[in-house]
Amino acid sequence: MIKILVSACLMGHAVRYDGKAKPLLHPALERWQREGRLVTICPEMSAGMKVPRPPAEIAAGMNGEDVLSGTARVLEITGGDVTDGFIEAADNALNLALHSGCTFALLIDGSPSCGSGFIYDGAFTGVRHAGHGVTAARLAQAGIKVFSERDIDRLVEQVDVLS
Repeated sequence: MIKILVSACLMGHAVRYDGKAKPLLHPALERWQREGRLVTICPEMSAGMKVPRPPAEIAAGMNGEDVLSGTARVLEITGGDVTDGFIEAADNALNLALHSGCTFALLIDGSPSCGSGFIYDGAFTGVRHAGHGVTAARLAQAGIKVFSERDIDRLVEQVDVLS
């Protein structure tokens, strides 16, 4: 059976940095949950980050691949360096995905962890750019196909073709 790693906030869990959820209402999610296909995680919480917590962005317009290669940092708006926590979060998500047999991931876009289409530029001004967050990059490097909530219909097509 095809398994899908999914961001906990998309499943209605109040785990985002601001203490909120961002539930994704889609019939496929309900079906997949009934079928036992979904494996839910908040990577940041798995690494011990609190809710709520200060907003964080990948500094200097870099991306998750840069963080994983050691050339970029994840910084909080307060100036705190949370790079190690985001790398631990990515590793936790990858380990769960591999242990659970996930071949796909459905992650919340914009997050410095889960962003798969866009992330913020590190200046905390709301400016976005194309790129992966740290967890999305780690999963993609391992061959797990990552989708954002905006791409759920493409994910549905791929899961249906393979099921």
